[in-house]
Parts: sequence; C-alpha cells; structure tokens
Amino acid sequence: MNETNPRQQYILNLINKRETIGRLAIEEEIEKVYPASKPTVARDLAVLLKNRLIKMSGKGKNTTYSAYVNNPLLRQFNIDQYFLLDPDQRNDVKKTFNFEIYPDLTNLFSEKEKADIKNTNRSFSDESQKIAPDIFQKELERFIIEFAWKSSKIEGNTYSLFDTESLIKQKTEALGHSREEAIMILNHKQAFDFILKHKEDFKNISLAKISELHNCIVREMGITTGLRSHSVGITGTAYLPPDNKWQIQEALEKMIKVLEQTTFPLEKALIAEAMLAYIQPFADGNKRTSRMLANAILLAQDFYPLSYRSVDEATYKKGLILFYEQNSIYTLKNIFIDQYKFALQTYFRY
Repeated sequence: MNETNPRQQYILNLINKRETIGRLAIEEEIEKVYPASKPTVARDLAVLLKNRLIKMSGKGKNTTYSAYVNNPLLRQFNIDQYFLLDPDQRNDVKKTFNFEIYPDLTNLFSEKEKADIKNTNRSFSDESQKIAPDIFQKELERFIIEFAWKSSKIEGNTYSLFDTESLIKQKTEALGHSREEAIMILNHKQAFDFILKHKEDFKNISLAKISELHNCIVREMGITTGLRSHSVGITGTAYLPPDNKWQIQEALEKMIKVLEQTTFPLEKALIAEAMLAYIQPFADGNKRTSRMLANAILLAQDFYPLSYRSVDEATYKKGLILFYEQNSIYTLKNIFIDQYKFALQTYFRY
C-alpha cells in the first residue's frame, strides 16, 4: 500500500466498504475514531486521490468518493486497521453469502501482473525432468512435508516442521500430540500424491472431483463427507455461509462455471481457493480442500504448486475473512502471487 497514515487508512477502509459515500458522512465517521478538522480530512482525501486509492465524483456538497478500481473484488483494505474491531463490532459487513459475486470473478489479474508472472514462470514438468529421478523424489518429499505442515498449521495443528518430517518420512508420531493431528498431516500427503498422479483430470473441475479431494483430506478424521445439510459458523467473523444443500450446490455449480471460463491458471486457482472457502460446502476441512484444489489446478496447467511455507497464518486468515465480509480478494491475491514467486524460487531447481 502507498504510504498513508492510520487515519488515511481508516478513511480508505470506510470508503471501500460502501459503493459511494459523501464527504460529510466521512467526516462524521472519522470523528468517532480520529478527531480531525475538516481541512485535515480534506488533505487526507487528497492524498488518497493522488495515490489512486479512491476516486471522486460530483462537486461541492454533492461530492462523493468510491473505490478506485472498477472491479469491487479488487478494493484495497488495510487489514491491520480493519481487524482492530472485534467481529461483532465491525459494521458494513456482508453476513450472508453473496450470490451476485460471480460476474466479478474475472480479470482479477492485470495484464502487467500476468506478464510479470509469465516472464519468471517455469514449466513444472520441464523442470522436473531436468532433475535426476532420485533428487526429484527428495525434492518432492520436501515440498509435501512443508505444504502438509503449513496447511495443517493454518488450521491449528501444533506439529512442528521437524515433527512433520519425521511423521511423513518415518511414520513416527510426535509425543504430546493427538492422533487426529497426525492423520491431518498424512491426509495432506495422500491427497497431494493423488492430485500429482491425476493432474490431467483437474484441467476440468467438477463437483465429483472436489468431493473426492475432500474425502482424501478428511479420511479417518470422523468428519462427515458429502455436501452439508446444516448451517456452520466460522471463527472470527459474523459471516454465515449458505445453510442448506440446495444453495450450496447452486453456489458450487456457479463457481465451477466460472472456473471453466477462466484461462489464466493463477487466476483460476485463486478463484477456486477463495470461493470454496467462502461457500464452505462441507462439514469441515473446507480450507484444506480449497488449498489442495488450487494446487491441483496449478499442476494441471503445468504451473508450480504452492507450499504456503512462508505465509503468515494470521494474515492468511484475515485475508479470507476480508473476502467473506467485504468480498475483497485483494489481500488473498497478493498472498497468492507472493507464494507462487516463493515456490518458483524455492522448489524443484537444478
């Protein structure tokens, strides 16, 4: 984010929560948190306008401000400011699933972002073939260990990276940890082995393939499989996903249709990860399944998979909640790009 002070970041979040807002309303809201004179607020707005973070319409008393981007999913929020308030104190949030989101799930990457990725990208299959088979297997094992560890850690698993390595390599469970934690990690390995072996199958996504992945992720964990038929809550947010099987199926079918029309692999994987977590179609294991599905899509398109090793778990979770509550994919997209660059720099190099 361009250099802005906390008050300006608060104003930016305030504007991006609404389709449009007048200056008087901004002044009234800012007074509750940052007492500031009208000239000070005017200067803050000028900074945001100059940095192309917001845009202005009208004149005088009819002046209004709105997000700079045309696609509402790309609205930029300062997550530190956004999460200063507890879930029930945050206002202007979407508390139910937005069935109008689908037309906006397009052109999430600019032409420059696509060009930058293409300039540094490498073919996963080509790079794999350049490595001796035994070295490739060791590198693949390292990737799976780090992916299984971090994806599980995001969900609260307390295994360390070294404990995860021992579990996957020697099948040695760490002392002081539950059997469920070990199964969660081993399920990641089995699911990744599956998508690597059947990567061609994920060039086209179906409800059956998503369900199959979920079955792998939650195997032997006492979690019901198949689309849920009851409501679920999500820690840290007032957002509630669709609460019946028919809405869930409709939401998934619309997501799959968007994926069929999306050609840029990173955008396709990002949409799959964000939307599957947003829909929460299963009783549990949704985010783990969403990350595995994203990797399946990347592998199917000969892109590197993501381990998420260097991601900050709190930032990742906040990015998801911001998507749930504001339908802003901006933070998740930046995480996704950073993790893809990290994968290219870290894995399967010769």
